[in-house]
Amino acid sequence: MTGSHGQRAGVHDAREGGRAAARQAARRGRVPAQGGSGGRMDGSGGPGRRDARGRPKRTRKRFALAVTASVVVLVVAAVGAIYLKLNGNISTFDANGLSKNRPADSSAGQNILLIGSDSRAGDNSDFAGGTGDIGRSDTTILLHVYSDNKHAVGVSIPRDALVTVPPCLLPNGQWTQPAYNQMFNSAFSVGNTVKGNPACTQNTVEQLTGMRVDHTMVVNFAGFAAMTDAVHGVQVCVPNDIYQGDVNPNLGYKGNLVFAKGLQTVSGTKALDYVRLRHGIGDGSDIGRMQRQQAFLSSLIKKVEAQGLNPTSLLPLANAATKSLTVDPGLGSAEKLISFAMSLKGIDLKNIQFITTPWKYVGARVDLVHPDVDALWATLRADRTLDGKEAGGGKKGKQAPAPSSAPPTAASVNGAGISVAVYNGTTAGGLAAKAAQALQADGFTVTGATTAAQQDHQVTLIEYGSAHLQGAQALAKLFPGAQLEPTATSGINLVLGRDYANGTTGPSVGGAPAAAGPTPSVLPSKDAGSARSAADNPCSNLSYGAGG
Repeated sequence: MTGSHGQRAGVHDAREGGRAAARQAARRGRVPAQGGSGGRMDGSGGPGRRDARGRPKRTRKRFALAVTASVVVLVVAAVGAIYLKLNGNISTFDANGLSKNRPADSSAGQNILLIGSDSRAGDNSDFAGGTGDIGRSDTTILLHVYSDNKHAVGVSIPRDALVTVPPCLLPNGQWTQPAYNQMFNSAFSVGNTVKGNPACTQNTVEQLTGMRVDHTMVVNFAGFAAMTDAVHGVQVCVPNDIYQGDVNPNLGYKGNLVFAKGLQTVSGTKALDYVRLRHGIGDGSDIGRMQRQQAFLSSLIKKVEAQGLNPTSLLPLANAATKSLTVDPGLGSAEKLISFAMSLKGIDLKNIQFITTPWKYVGARVDLVHPDVDALWATLRADRTLDGKEAGGGKKGKQAPAPSSAPPTAASVNGAGISVAVYNGTTAGGLAAKAAQALQADGFTVTGATTAAQQDHQVTLIEYGSAHLQGAQALAKLFPGAQLEPTATSGINLVLGRDYANGTTGPSVGGAPAAAGPTPSVLPSKDAGSARSAADNPCSNLSYGAGG
């Protein structure tokens, strides 16, 4: 027992002595001789395992931390450099050109105006034939993103649709007069500048729809082509063979095959040719082209989603887009643009829809169909899907200030000494006479009651000359929510809008509030049924030229 215990003690002492020697050697910077009591039997001559918990291990930790910190700094610097580059790409338009009488802001979703400019200035001449530096809106889509961030609908507005272009700011600082029965795309050309007039188009859309536009984005030919290259092409469907003479009718001959019938992937200039193509396909109308543009955007959304909505995949696309993008100041940075894009990642493809405003031909032009188009705008203002349902799947969320069944109470006004010309700015019959009678009962002098040059006014408009501001303000008390516009007119013009037709503004005979109008109807099923979703087959729902 004693011998055994002593032997174990000796071994213990030897081990302790070896460890002590190793520690002392490490402090002196040398290692005990190989085979000694403190040496390693593998002949490596390194310090013992317990020694590894000393300074050498801390040195490795510090080195690892230094490397990690360096990588983080490099990543942050790289991301910062990318953002600086993107910020340098982005152009913004002057928000001073926005109307001073805009629709009320709403928490019921977001409205983003997407404009495709057909200016041939700069690099754009490489992507489109013809000449002309003046910017025009070749394509316009109003995108409504619902408050639940799980639904969205893009509304194509025909460029040839006849609308009223409200006062817009010119480059010299002057404001234009309202222009009636104008083609919709003419608003972008007001001022005749290379960059166009996005603010004027936004003003026109806000007056047309009664909805406040939260953001506006303009992309030109070069930017569009670059974006399709950045996603490595987009799948499209062509119903028949297309030749050079179809792409460019001025060519004068058929030329070579450009698009073969069927599914194919296009990018760059060829993608641009596809979305701009009118001749040799369908009925050759702008309406038919909008159908293909909606199908193209659906395929583009599919492609971006398939690649992943993350900064890695979005940055190349953002770089391509921002080089030729003009936005409102609210989106004037890469961070804001990417943040906006990321906010859309939760929308399922089947819940992204595209629709064209209800329309009909008027000669060579297009007129918007009332009351169908009014029902469309009312549906979006109320943040409801095209089938009339609440976007939250039945859960009532924040609602837009849609026309109410109970109109605001009109104030009592003495109109003595105030002369007003009354115009019916809608397709509803008898409104001018009705309003004239009510105004006369309140003491106003009505100089005339007739139909306005354009019957697409959503919101009642009061135009006044510089000497009639007080009279216009008195009149506005009878029409809550009406827009006041200073003009060169010598008096006061009252242009009744759809809000008056619906009974949501204005007096009745005797100055009492107007009778409540009907609650805006659900979008007719024939219109709602014409919508396509981003999940649809690119060859489906391509009704070229079918219209109202």
